[in-house]
Amino acid sequence: MKNELTEKAIALLKDLIGIQSFSGAENKTADRIEQWFVLNEVEFNRDGNNVWALNKYYDSSKPTLLLNSHHDTVKPNAAYTRDPYKAEVIDGKLYGLGSNDAGGALVSLIALFTHYYNHKELKYNLLIAASAEEEIAGENSLRGLLSKLPKIDLAIVGEPTEMQMAIAEKGLIVFDGVIEGTASHAAHQNNDSAIMKLPKILEWFGDFSFDKKSDLLGPVKVTVTQVEGGKEHNVIPAKVNIVVDVRVNDKYTNEEAAEILIKEAPCKLTPRSLRLGSSSIDVHHELIQSGIKLGRTTYGSPTLSDQAALECSSLKMGPGLSTRSHTADEYIFVNEIEEAIDIYIKLLGEIL
Repeated sequence: MKNELTEKAIALLKDLIGIQSFSGAENKTADRIEQWFVLNEVEFNRDGNNVWALNKYYDSSKPTLLLNSHHDTVKPNAAYTRDPYKAEVIDGKLYGLGSNDAGGALVSLIALFTHYYNHKELKYNLLIAASAEEEIAGENSLRGLLSKLPKIDLAIVGEPTEMQMAIAEKGLIVFDGVIEGTASHAAHQNNDSAIMKLPKILEWFGDFSFDKKSDLLGPVKVTVTQVEGGKEHNVIPAKVNIVVDVRVNDKYTNEEAAEILIKEAPCKLTPRSLRLGSSSIDVHHELIQSGIKLGRTTYGSPTLSDQAALECSSLKMGPGLSTRSHTADEYIFVNEIEEAIDIYIKLLGEIL
């Protein structure tokens, strides 16, 4: 039964790879996921391009465990040498856009949910959500779906972690920065050039550090990622715009980190949003202890996922390797999916 379920999950992933599903336009992959539930006689719901379902014997008096991953993808980059929408297995590798991020995790969690769907007397309710717009943190992503779901007490978010347990995840703040100066003709002396202020300001950001470091997530990471200024070759601009990417550890709320940086920075900073906070789960939680018994290791993740939308304790865990995500000729090993489904089933078997 388990082997048949695994084969069906891999077939589902191949189908999903063959369907274009850029963020905000995932309707056809949502249709294919619906088909899975229909074929497996699972009652489901759909909100936009988010597809979700509850276990057959759902009991509102019990805590609910969310199983979540996304079915949207980024656009394939120009370095692809293969057809990004052609699912091909070569030397054990399943190639295709979205195979690693996060199709492998998605179909493994769907298989996990299907395995336990008809079980009675579970300790936790199970809620599966195949969500949209994760890659753009959109309004119609898991964040927008949460108000329509039952209360969630615990979550597993499927992203490529090599089936190790990311028990903490950094938050994200993106700042728009402005370096102000005085505009003038390039032929004239200008002692207040915004462009000439840029090197010292970039050096400041390179040297700045937050005091509190996390055992799991390390220091807060501050990186200038974009610089823009000037339109004409003979005009010194009045300002230079920069973008600053800040990855926040679990020692600060996003609000605290923003307040510190705005106060200390040598230029004006405006945060785009403070909603993508860090997340974590206690290493002593029964879910994590179950994983440790299975030989899984714990670590803190520097990358962002839909965990940022959740207020409950959550674990990020899934097949695949994070560094393969968004790369040309993306792939996942077939045996990674086979292993993931087996580990997921055993993981929950200890707590359900």
